[in-house]
Amino acid sequence: MALALLFSGQGAQKVGMGKSLYDQSAAARAVFDESNRVLGWSITKLCFEGPDAELTQTKACQPALFVHGMALLAALREQGKLPEVKFALGLSLGEITAYTAAGVFDFATGLKVVAERGRLMQSACEQSLGGMAAVVGQTREEVAQLCSEFDIEAANFNAPGQIIVSGEKAKVDAAVAGAKAKGWKKVMPLNVAGAYHSRLMEPARAAFAEFLKTVPFATPKYTVFTNTTGQAVSAPDDLRAALVKQVVSSVLWEDCMRSAAAAGATEYWELGVGGVLSGLARRTEKTWVVKSYSEFADLSA
Repeated sequence: MALALLFSGQGAQKVGMGKSLYDQSAAARAVFDESNRVLGWSITKLCFEGPDAELTQTKACQPALFVHGMALLAALREQGKLPEVKFALGLSLGEITAYTAAGVFDFATGLKVVAERGRLMQSACEQSLGGMAAVVGQTREEVAQLCSEFDIEAANFNAPGQIIVSGEKAKVDAAVAGAKAKGWKKVMPLNVAGAYHSRLMEPARAAFAEFLKTVPFATPKYTVFTNTTGQAVSAPDDLRAALVKQVVSSVLWEDCMRSAAAAGATEYWELGVGGVLSGLARRTEKTWVVKSYSEFADLSA
């Protein structure tokens, strides 16, 4: 088996995430406890008890999902249930989780990186009035034409026929209306705080680039993929540049998954909340072997 680990992106979070891991795995508990120390606030309380409105905030859910993914990884290792890993990839903030799992940085550094990214992106959201919408059932070319027509951007290529668009809220709303006028059946505004992976995130990108200049990057011990191109990336300077660019560029998630398959991945294990990435994988290619791990009970299933 050539195993690829998948790590969640923003939107997968839910109150109660990781509680069973904390209670039943010493290794996972150590990850959560170290997170509290590194962050200087209780991510355990936020993950386990909420409130949901607070956990959903960009500055909170990004580190929360990172910690949850790394806690699952630690619990699998502790139980001797993690075979040799060949690949690691993550959706949006999950790319940082994948890099950390692959040894690009140690856990504490990865957590600081994702916490700063979340803080900067929330600040960028507060500086603009952005929105996003999901477009289901249309081609990339059709969505590109819509984006051009309404001056918005394609933020996520998640799976065939599942694309997210992003931009100024008024323009996204106009694009939704325009798409419906074309007869497109499924175009839905999303309940988000801002226009992620669009030019409205430029203030976050610029500040994140400065922050990452001080962070040491190592060569990954697994093959990792960048959302910016959907291709494998390995040189430390390229990894750093990819994380910076990713803040304002499209997430080519379908491309990342196909690249992993082309490189030899035979099984995908999602370490995250709710099985979102497993669903996208099945939508992309029904023959892929996909497993989803979210809480402690999943580890023995």
